[in-house]
Amino acid sequence: MRRLPPRLLAALALTPLLAGCFASAGEDSASDDAGGGSRLRVALAFPPAEQLSPYGADATLLSRLGVSEGLTAMDANGAAAPALAQSWRQDGDRSWVFTLREARFQDGTDVTPAAVAAALTHAAEAEPVPGALTGVTLTAEPDGDRTVRVSTAEPDPILPLRLSSPSLAVFAEKAYEKGGNARRVDPVGTAAGPFELTKVDGAASATLDRFDDYWGGRAQASGIDARFIADGTARANALRTGELDIAEAVPVAQATTLDAAMRRDTATTRTTSLLLNTASGPFEDPKLRAAAREALDTSTLAEGVYEGYADPGAGVYGPAVTWADGKRGKPTGRARAAGGVDGAAITLATYDNRPELPEAAQVLKQQLEKAGFEVELEVREYSRLETDALDGTFDAFVLARNTMLDTGDPVAVLAADYTCDGANNIAQLCDKDVDRAVAEAERTADPDKRQDAAMKAEAAVLGSDAVLPLVHQRIITGVGASARGVLFDPYERTLVGTGTRR
Repeated sequence: MRRLPPRLLAALALTPLLAGCFASAGEDSASDDAGGGSRLRVALAFPPAEQLSPYGADATLLSRLGVSEGLTAMDANGAAAPALAQSWRQDGDRSWVFTLREARFQDGTDVTPAAVAAALTHAAEAEPVPGALTGVTLTAEPDGDRTVRVSTAEPDPILPLRLSSPSLAVFAEKAYEKGGNARRVDPVGTAAGPFELTKVDGAASATLDRFDDYWGGRAQASGIDARFIADGTARANALRTGELDIAEAVPVAQATTLDAAMRRDTATTRTTSLLLNTASGPFEDPKLRAAAREALDTSTLAEGVYEGYADPGAGVYGPAVTWADGKRGKPTGRARAAGGVDGAAITLATYDNRPELPEAAQVLKQQLEKAGFEVELEVREYSRLETDALDGTFDAFVLARNTMLDTGDPVAVLAADYTCDGANNIAQLCDKDVDRAVAEAERTADPDKRQDAAMKAEAAVLGSDAVLPLVHQRIITGVGASARGVLFDPYERTLVGTGTRR
């Protein structure tokens, strides 16, 4: 989620350069000599929430289907890799110059410095700002026949990585609505990835055809018939009966109904957390937040609800962020629970696109009630819940968030989710110590020191009890017997690439 997820926003198709970077099912190399190819049948868990605008949660729908692409991509090590930009260099401490490769948009127009600059300007002016640009003032302008200059108001040492975000995908000029909604971008036939979106049937389905002029070579599948199926059981059933080739986010409860060869679990950078509203309601009181923390037993969730496909929550970053455990310190400034809860009434909300979340929320409800809270549980489909969650309507919210989705930078998720101006701040946290720690981390250029600073900021965030990490989960992808080259991306940005076929 991305803004989000459930929003945390970023869009790129997998290029041949990256095809070998993530685990895949079968061979995954693309070929310019690929034949007609069969169409892929794919089910995604989240229907479009914002008319497929790349500036919010829908950005990853476009990137996972191979529709959109940005200046850079993110490799398996979390570093920036070439995409529409073949190279880049830093020019001073506030500007980077990107050299574009020869490429075309799906409407037949060329990817030019002017087109890229215009696309990035639209993203920078979107309201609310995409999560990847939280706290960043960005400008872009042509800087030659094949180069574009991207500048920031303050030094941004991770700008090339930031531009890999699905929410900063580049579209042709005609994609942007003239003089209207700043968030409205029409991705139909205007993106730059290997698959062209040709038709969208509301929140039900989408049709994609292979884009034969893709700079990275023709995709091996001739197209994609995508369905948005929020019900996890229905996704698993459709895969089992042969209606689908790929089903993302198979529920844990359905995994054993699939043959072992049809399910693949992947360690991801996704953490499921309980977010507490710090700005209004009972959890405005840090002592009640502390009481909620002490009421939780996360091992019950990992072993029961997730049936071993998750580890108990340790922090904002989970085991898939391999460096985090060795650098993690104790939360700072944490309040102590004092006195009784006195029957404080709270509304706990979550969404059912990920079937484990309602079950986890039910367990949390029982644990919180045992501690003395009165809990009302509300469950909706994500697209019907996001606005209320971001507006602080609920007292508590169970969210599954890929912490590296928006930018691949560990600091970015803290800025977007837990600072006063964060675009994805469901906890409504506004704490000067947290903002100070995050700002210091954002200014740190050295990668190792930036990780240290991120962990110091994480300690401040955890100390506020605005977020209570529950589990770090593995994602189960359903793969049909004839599907090949499916991408198992720990960052959850890609699913279908040029080598995916059946």
